[in-house]
Amino acid sequence: MTAVVLSFTALTACGAGNNAQSLGVKPDTASATVDTISVQNANVITQPKAGAAGPAVVSATIFNAGTKDQTLDSVTLPGGGTVKLSAAGGPGAITVPAEGSVVIGGKGNPSAVIDNGQSLTGNIGGVQDVVFRLSDTGEVKLQAFVVPASADFADFGPSSLPPQPASPSTTPAGSASPNSSGSPSEAPSGQPGGEGETAPDSPSDASSAPANG
Repeated sequence: MTAVVLSFTALTACGAGNNAQSLGVKPDTASATVDTISVQNANVITQPKAGAAGPAVVSATIFNAGTKDQTLDSVTLPGGGTVKLSAAGGPGAITVPAEGSVVIGGKGNPSAVIDNGQSLTGNIGGVQDVVFRLSDTGEVKLQAFVVPASADFADFGPSSLPPQPASPSTTPAGSASPNSSGSPSEAPSGQPGGEGETAPDSPSDASSAPANG
């Protein structure tokens, strides 16, 4: 079994502080390799704001360079809560195909959900120990970044997020909407097109009237 390789350059990038992104620093993602299994781009994605109640998720891409399929049996966060795994179509095993990969997290992909992720929001900007257990390889350990479900991570974050405030309406209540031409829909009475218009006598009617005398 080969040694675990951790991406410590990512931890160095965090030295700029929780707002490192504002300084133009883009840290590497956490990764680790054991035997033929490589876990890359690992993150713990929480609710958008610290202290917010709701689930959190683990996202990662798992590569299998071997010639045999493996299953992801569990993901654990020592001291960080219980993780529930689900296949892409619902409950079931998550398979990492031979000479292939599987993405954990995001729409249409297998998921790893921490039901009560509120405590993890207090560690946004830090790291969290995560252990991936594969059927043949065993444990792959790394330290994943704890990030909020916003910006680049919004599509991979928890499916249950606080509702967003509705935007105010720009049309004043009770105001009438003009028609497509911007003019009244009916002409005034007595004018062409109006209900009060009187049609002139037809010349043919005058000629057919009998003459007196």
